[in-house]
Amino acid sequence: MSLIRIKDATDPATWGPAIDEAVHTISRGELVVLPTDTVYGVAADAFNPDAVQALLDAKGRGRQAPPPVLMPDVRTLDGLATDVPDAARDLAEAFWPGGLTLILPAQPSLAWDLGETHGTVALRVPDHRVALALLRRTGPLAVSSANLTGQPAGVTVAEAYEQLGSSVPVFLDGGQAPGQVASTIVDATSPTLKLVRAGAITLAELREVAPVEDPAEPAAGERER
Repeated sequence: MSLIRIKDATDPATWGPAIDEAVHTISRGELVVLPTDTVYGVAADAFNPDAVQALLDAKGRGRQAPPPVLMPDVRTLDGLATDVPDAARDLAEAFWPGGLTLILPAQPSLAWDLGETHGTVALRVPDHRVALALLRRTGPLAVSSANLTGQPAGVTVAEAYEQLGSSVPVFLDGGQAPGQVASTIVDATSPTLKLVRAGAITLAELREVAPVEDPAEPAAGERER
């Protein structure tokens, strides 16, 4: 393992140089691996199409599977998405930072290319101090799990390095990722919210805040038969 590229980011009192180097790396259009509240992720400047393509290439992933975008704060929501349903705002206020990803219509004025998004963007505010420290410096980042497509996501920097070491200049070591469950994904591209993937936040927890349909559940009429 190359310790040169793995930077200690376990202590806020000493992680300044590591975060600085990660910020500079992102600004050059290169990739950074960072811990999140779910698993380790590989990040690129969301507004740099070449950097996003490098992320997809590093994972062996096609443009038909665009990466989500991590944000530093819920207040960034309206800068990246449009036509946000009130129910989606309620979920964002309740569960961000945290393990909730919202799929929303992307702001049409934004100059980015995340892949075949069909005019949408998947947004999340992670609940991890290293990720947030970086995002506050860089702004929104395209982030996908730090693994080769089809392989288990890394929950330690060593696991991430083993899979992506040749393609990423900087790895931020924040210790073991605290949550090994993927984020819950909700499609909020229409007023009726739909569960896309169950994960860190349960459907019951979502429904305590807003009505969310589960396509896997039978319709009300079917249940009555």
